[in-house]
Amino acid sequence: MSHPTTTLGQDTTPDQAISLDARGIRFEGGPQLVLCASLFYFRLPREQWRARLAQVRASGYTCLDVYLPWNFHETAPGRWSFEGRRDVAAFLDLAQEEGLYVIARPGPYICSEWDGGALPAWLGLDPRLRVRQHEPRFLDRVSAWFDQALPLLAERQYPANGPVIMVQLENELDFFDCEDRTGYLTALRDQAVRHGITVPLIACSGQGDLEGATGDVPGVVPACNFYPDDDSPHIEPEVRRYAELLAERDLPLLITETNRRHRTLRRLLASGASLIAPYLQSSGWNFGYTPSAGNWGRPGNLMSHGYDFGGYVSSTGTERPEYAEARLLARVIDTLGPRLALATPTVPHTPVTTDFPTSSSPSALRLDGGGLLLAVPHLGTGARAEAETGTAVVNGVPVAVAADSCPLMLLDVPLGPWGHEGTLTLASADLVAAGEGVLVFSSEVPVTVVLGDTRVEIPAPAAGAPGRATAEGLTLVALAPAEAVRLRATDRDGTVHLDQPTPARPAAEPVALRRARRRTDTTAPERAAGRHELPPTLESLGVYRGRGTYRTTTDLTGVDELLLVGAADIVDLSVAGRARPTIAGFGATRRIDVREATGSVDVEAVVEIWGHANFDDARLPALRLGALRGLGTVWTVRGTTDVSALWSVHGHWAGRPAPLRELGGWSSTRVGLPVTYTREIRSDTAAALHLKGVIEPVRVTVTDGEPHTAVVRTVHAEDPWVPLRAGTHRVSVTLPHHPSGGGLRAELLALDPVTDWTCSAQDDDLLTRFATEAAPGHEVLLPLALAPGEEAWLDVDLPPSHDGLLLRPGGTQIRVTGWAGGECVGRVWVGDRPDFSGGDADVLWIPPGWSGLTLLVRGATGPNAPELRVLRLESADS
Repeated sequence: MSHPTTTLGQDTTPDQAISLDARGIRFEGGPQLVLCASLFYFRLPREQWRARLAQVRASGYTCLDVYLPWNFHETAPGRWSFEGRRDVAAFLDLAQEEGLYVIARPGPYICSEWDGGALPAWLGLDPRLRVRQHEPRFLDRVSAWFDQALPLLAERQYPANGPVIMVQLENELDFFDCEDRTGYLTALRDQAVRHGITVPLIACSGQGDLEGATGDVPGVVPACNFYPDDDSPHIEPEVRRYAELLAERDLPLLITETNRRHRTLRRLLASGASLIAPYLQSSGWNFGYTPSAGNWGRPGNLMSHGYDFGGYVSSTGTERPEYAEARLLARVIDTLGPRLALATPTVPHTPVTTDFPTSSSPSALRLDGGGLLLAVPHLGTGARAEAETGTAVVNGVPVAVAADSCPLMLLDVPLGPWGHEGTLTLASADLVAAGEGVLVFSSEVPVTVVLGDTRVEIPAPAAGAPGRATAEGLTLVALAPAEAVRLRATDRDGTVHLDQPTPARPAAEPVALRRARRRTDTTAPERAAGRHELPPTLESLGVYRGRGTYRTTTDLTGVDELLLVGAADIVDLSVAGRARPTIAGFGATRRIDVREATGSVDVEAVVEIWGHANFDDARLPALRLGALRGLGTVWTVRGTTDVSALWSVHGHWAGRPAPLRELGGWSSTRVGLPVTYTREIRSDTAAALHLKGVIEPVRVTVTDGEPHTAVVRTVHAEDPWVPLRAGTHRVSVTLPHHPSGGGLRAELLALDPVTDWTCSAQDDDLLTRFATEAAPGHEVLLPLALAPGEEAWLDVDLPPSHDGLLLRPGGTQIRVTGWAGGECVGRVWVGDRPDFSGGDADVLWIPPGWSGLTLLVRGATGPNAPELRVLRLESADS
């Protein structure tokens, strides 16, 4: 089948499917202003896809953005799955049936707080493969993924066979240190074209670097992601700048990600956006072992089972107040139609003054056919401000503006398209419907309307009591927002007809479960993974999601501490039978006190992958994109030497011979300029140089060997260690002069590796098989006390539920993994734990119809003894 050509920067002609130019997006026979919601098939049960899609369409949004996670479909090297919840083709077909368009985002990298940003974990096993680079090994693997994914999209492109109106290549590449952006994006573009993608290809910038996101590759349209402070007064001028930059290329402003609050979305619309795609409007769940590790924290944290950032639909499908705001905005867009879709951004021709905090430079749109749409945000914060209505003066006319709102006011708009002669000189509220003889507005406060020279005040509406007025032969109606979203029709005399509100279903009361069946077999089977001189990565053992166990025996005679380097993600370490505090440090080097252990002792570590890094954070080893998981390396510390003295100084006015000072001890008036300290360091064994007191990042250069080789690394406060091989090294430390700092100290730890490890593996498939098999057991009453590192497998009887159940384990120092319906549901960590991001980190969701519930409860080490005290069940719609 032949595909119509997508044209960029040209007017639409009848034979073109989609075209983009400086005035917007054209398809369906005319210009379109597109509201787009994120909705991800891989974060929802398949049984709920249609209902969630219909819910998005009912909100007034007309489009979805949909990631396709590579590692969700390639579950192991060369093993592909597109069945069940992975049947993306079926999801796209349902979207079309529900009347939604789709922006497909197949990556290869997606971020999305998803395990590894969707890059398969095993890519890191090839040291020559470089992810997100114009590098043949990586591109070869991408080709295998695109060979699977892109034909599914090509077959479902608009308008021939499906809903796909755009395809995004990569994701926020401007955040990543890609060496050849043009070459990389060209390679991705060429693959898309080869697979028959004819709709626009886009690439989004995460921090406004259009070239960094697209490589300025012909045929790849720049898009923008904005995540401003919702209360910032400076959103509009920033967004208008990008609208202007893109207009110079004869392209529209496509905002592919932004905040979820509709007060902000209105400001973006008025600043020139043709596509507005708030992320994440419709929430979901990170099932099983799919969450990422290392989102945003100090540094890094763990992503929760719930995937929810407060969008208009919760993870369980509950509609929040922003859902009604979505319907209101969609009504404004529908009412203004092509006039708004073809509008161009500007600033008001006369100043807007307010008695409330507002934009530093309000935005307006020149409507096609005449007139302006003006956004006037009320940015008051705090309880008092939120309760107060403000006054804005627009074109010399004072008008009321509700707190925490952003009315889209109309100025000098011809009324001809609605069958009425004359001009709407000013309307201070959202126009949500217009027809012959009637205009309908939505507002919480009185509405000011100026028709020609006639000024009318419509009283503030109340529930069941619309405000009404007449002027210049028109009936003017004001509805409260809660009723405006239910507007079905309006008669010429101003009589309104509303849809009936959806009755709320009473939520069930929470239930505390104190009984469970504890399985007799308390240990899940392991797959033997061989003996290894040093601890291997879990991925090298075939564990891409799941966990593994490392065991050895070592002599700790005369050893006071161990050094653990590169352990990730969650490490339960036991030395000589004593459990150590659970480690979740993203590969940061850790010192382990073992003074109470002596002689030959057993060492065991259970290492669980929470998820691979979805963002590239250089501060810690496990936060680098593509970093592998496992125990890392364990060293015995054979001696510690202070090496803070005898560093030669280079920089500022330090002369020759180079002065000798303590590390960081050079005095200079040139604050902030770099000073380099150098000294020779010798160790007869492998060693680790520890820089104590690092505040700002410092550069460390290690030169050794013949011929001399230099290794440069940046040392951060989060992991101030430099590994050294045995031998003599010339070490240089360069840091900005900081006389107010606390100074640096340096110590050298002489190390011997702990060797001869026996490994076993438990990937997620193995654990799921064990969890979902029938097994004998006996009833236990909660609370259930566990020792650190002890595990219990519990089968729990659940009552039926229409919307699913939320399970909230209560207790101290336990990690709980749940399985239901033959699938791992997710994980929670109760008690002292790392930071979490996302939704509610304390609950597991059991979808309706997912039979059975099995829990793996593991005791962690912390300030309190591990104990599962109660299992609280809540209705998912509560």
